[in-house]
Amino acid sequence: MYCRKCGAQNDDNANKCLQCGEALQTTAKNVELPQKIPNYLAQSILVTIFCCLPFGIAAIVFAAQVNSKIQAGDIQGAMASSRMAKIWSWWAFGVGIVFQIAYGAFTLFIETARTL
Repeated sequence: MYCRKCGAQNDDNANKCLQCGEALQTTAKNVELPQKIPNYLAQSILVTIFCCLPFGIAAIVFAAQVNSKIQAGDIQGAMASSRMAKIWSWWAFGVGIVFQIAYGAFTLFIETARTL
């Protein structure tokens, strides 16, 4: 574990930095979270596979940041990443639905034109 103040490497179980004395364990043990922060990782993966790859990848990137920011004690950053993962997931879902509808309409149009 690295110290957020001086950057020194410390043992993973250390409570204080060996170099500067800064408290290291500022996770859920020492800091009460205001609420459970969802990471939206499952939703991000599903929309990446089934809906829209580019937007889904952005959602996965933000979703993957949530837990690491909580572990680092950056609660505001974790909340922002969670919010962005949710936004990108919904955009991926919406674009995927619009694309599927457009593809269905185009296929129907082509089949109708072919039979005439």
